[in-house]
Amino acid sequence: MTARFLLVSALMLTAIGALFGYQQRAGQRRNEQYEREMQNPSYEDPPDAWVEAEFTFARLRYRSANGGRRRSSWGTDSNKAERHLMEGVRRLTRIHARSVEEIIDVDSDEIYKWPWLYAVEVGQWQLNEPQAKRLREYLDRGGFLMVDDFHGEREWKVFMDSLFLIYPDRPVVDIPSSDPIFHTVFNLDDRFQVPGYQYVNSGSTYERYDGKEAHWRGVYDDKGRVQVAICHNSDLGDAWEWSDDPQYPEPFAGLAYRMGLNYIVYSMTH
Repeated sequence: MTARFLLVSALMLTAIGALFGYQQRAGQRRNEQYEREMQNPSYEDPPDAWVEAEFTFARLRYRSANGGRRRSSWGTDSNKAERHLMEGVRRLTRIHARSVEEIIDVDSDEIYKWPWLYAVEVGQWQLNEPQAKRLREYLDRGGFLMVDDFHGEREWKVFMDSLFLIYPDRPVVDIPSSDPIFHTVFNLDDRFQVPGYQYVNSGSTYERYDGKEAHWRGVYDDKGRVQVAICHNSDLGDAWEWSDDPQYPEPFAGLAYRMGLNYIVYSMTH
């Protein structure tokens, strides 16, 4: 009996050890994959990284048309961009903002826990019908989606193909300067194209020849609330990311911060 007990115990400990090792390796692989997908991962979180707050920057992870989720376009500028923006939210508003971001998968019902979502490079996203249905339900429940960093007509078409799955019955319109979204914190009647860091080397504010004009567009619900805020032919995420670089012009970074803060406050009050 003793020998059998010892043998069974040894086998159980071996299995538990193997399982624990597998979980550690799986977690390590997930972390490594996350770091590969992020352009500028911050390997050390700040001390208050997981302190609960009233607002968290939630980034939407989606499948792109050019290569699935691994090193997909959804992670562009992360996580430096959102952490810089959250520093601005903390300094310039009274919002209690979490210092680190949250990654929300488009296939997960976790999406309903985060009332504000940011999606970048949506000129490369590719939604299927279940994902579009989930996003529509999220938005119709009161969620808010900001999309950014896509340029020219080809990327606009890719974006619209998936947006049409979400809202085949709602038009995309230019947001008028009188809309409250441009006046929640800052008055942003005078808006201009916000370029990415490429401007430092090229001197050009646009990335595509057919994307020389910035557009601030949106999708409204039946009550006149902006559900989807669309920043086309601009790159606010890059401006947040490089706002601490003296070579990147302050006027671009300043407008990007003001736009981000206005959208965040609007999403929390409308």
